[in-house]
Amino acid sequence: MSANPTMAGKVVLYTGAAGGLGLGTTLRFLERGATVVAVDHDETKIATLSAEADKVGSGRLLVTHSDMSDLSGFRADLRTCLKETGGFDIVINNAAIYPSKPFEEFTVEDHQRVQCVNVDAGIVAVQEALPGMKAKGFGRIINIASITLSGAWPNIYPYVASKGALIGLTHAWAREFGAWGITVNAISPGAFPTDAEAINPDPEGYNRHVLAQQSIKRRGHVGDIANAIAFLAAEDTGFITGQTLNVNGGWVMH
Repeated sequence: MSANPTMAGKVVLYTGAAGGLGLGTTLRFLERGATVVAVDHDETKIATLSAEADKVGSGRLLVTHSDMSDLSGFRADLRTCLKETGGFDIVINNAAIYPSKPFEEFTVEDHQRVQCVNVDAGIVAVQEALPGMKAKGFGRIINIASITLSGAWPNIYPYVASKGALIGLTHAWAREFGAWGITVNAISPGAFPTDAEAINPDPEGYNRHVLAQQSIKRRGHVGDIANAIAFLAAEDTGFITGQTLNVNGGWVMH
């Protein structure tokens, strides 16, 4: 595989594209000439992404300010983007919410909202992208899972459950879509310094804990995830499907 393959002509649908892990990968795709449909709702992060996008590459950035808890509205937004782009070649289901409190304090409605954003919106994204992928005989679907599935983090059970659901969808979709040249894989990031860590009451202690657990004694950075996503999104990796790539510095090994 080329060390820096072009993505010219490819259209990427990326949910949560302006966030901590999303921004770096979005810029990587733009540098390589892709059109990126960035789905996000955080105006500050979107402004940062747009400013950074102006500095790189020959790609095209389209921003969709979608509320992914409104599945009907999200679907309508995607259909508008499909008319403008002609189809999605790559779908990255990255957007997630992660409320934290003890299990017994969560309501069923809390649980359902997390599943709606973290899982159901991803299903909608794939439903909208799939006809075009089948018609082209090419597609890459990448679900962003989480190291939290290892069970080391308390008080975020709806988030952990949602990431487990994405792994299940990865396997089911990989089996079902493979006949059309569509691969489906998951990436499971480790403990990266993102907004999700802001919920920790002792950031310095948590940082020490992370480094103690990892085999690689540095914190992960956005480029580590961008490299993994770019690898699985490439045309040359079409024989890899149904897999989960752990990018965690050797904390959890399989």
